[in-house]
Amino acid sequence: MQKIAIIGASYLQFPLVEKAKIMGLETHCFAWETNAVCKHISDFFHPISITEKEKILSVCQQLKIDGILTIASDLAVETVNYIAEKMDLIANPYQYTSLVTNKVAMRSELLKNNISSPCYIAKKQEDYNLFKIPFPVIVKPTDRSGSLAVEKVENYENLIKAIQKAKEVSFSKEVIIEQYIEGKEVSVESISWQGKHYILAITDKVTTDRYFVEIAHHQPSMLANDVLDKIKAITLTTLNALHIENGAAHTEIKISPKGEVFIIEVGARMGGDFIGSHLVELSTGYDYLKGVIDVALGNFSEPVIQKKHFAGVYFLSEETKKIEEIIKNADKFPFVIKSEILTNNLKKLQSSADRSGYLIYKSDKRENLL
Repeated sequence: MQKIAIIGASYLQFPLVEKAKIMGLETHCFAWETNAVCKHISDFFHPISITEKEKILSVCQQLKIDGILTIASDLAVETVNYIAEKMDLIANPYQYTSLVTNKVAMRSELLKNNISSPCYIAKKQEDYNLFKIPFPVIVKPTDRSGSLAVEKVENYENLIKAIQKAKEVSFSKEVIIEQYIEGKEVSVESISWQGKHYILAITDKVTTDRYFVEIAHHQPSMLANDVLDKIKAITLTTLNALHIENGAAHTEIKISPKGEVFIIEVGARMGGDFIGSHLVELSTGYDYLKGVIDVALGNFSEPVIQKKHFAGVYFLSEETKKIEEIIKNADKFPFVIKSEILTNNLKKLQSSADRSGYLIYKSDKRENLL
């Protein structure tokens, strides 16, 4: 039986563990025990922080694992690449990991390769020079995900507050300030094998206005074909520039009212929010989870898109409370695939952690529920 190491054991990795077990693999999860929901479904659980690369490497070497991966965690990507390199397994080159885990390094590399992305400033000091970037701007910690401490600010007073908030959650205490790009937002879901990239789906995103927390995702995108062609082209160029060679990638893009395409961020892993774990397969028929496991084990086959459906997810919050009744009565709505209310306390969204539930759908049309 082949052995696979999964870095992380939160709910994000749960579908990956389930799929690996269905595939007959021996699963080893590495993570803190707190919120480790995969502890009870994986074959073996190792209570080691996902950042402790050397400790995890030692265990993986003893086990003689056959593959290593994570699907929706930027923090785990460094450990995956490090161990894969040390054990001659399949992942992305460790030396380029910062290009997909640190927003400043990513922006710098995109700029060097003449890839269109927002103007930015990034410093650890307080002397942020904003003369070249007019308000509004976007403030982010350089090394976090899930919309944590991401905020659109309109003036200097709010800027200082947003910088402090982002610094507090940043692992490196570094903040990036970006030009705000008006327009539509999409993400591109892809899988790569030995440097060849396959675009699986383009996802239309719906976010809140100030903190950019996603409240819905829909596949396929409803943008015009000429715009989709631009998105595909810049995505392929970007994946090459960031040295993403193997496995899943999630590329976030903004399209301005003039049709300009800007790369916002790229993750060398599946998109969270059920995008990679559920929506891609629901909309295309391609088993994305199996695909990334096959890459890690060296068994990759070129993706085949067998069908085209509409699929999406809505997240429950104060802004989307009208979907609460649909979730509660999901059996009356045949398009609902899966739904759950996590808490009855609906909040105004400031990060993904504030969401109170979700609804996943599959249909022969886009389900506009808001």
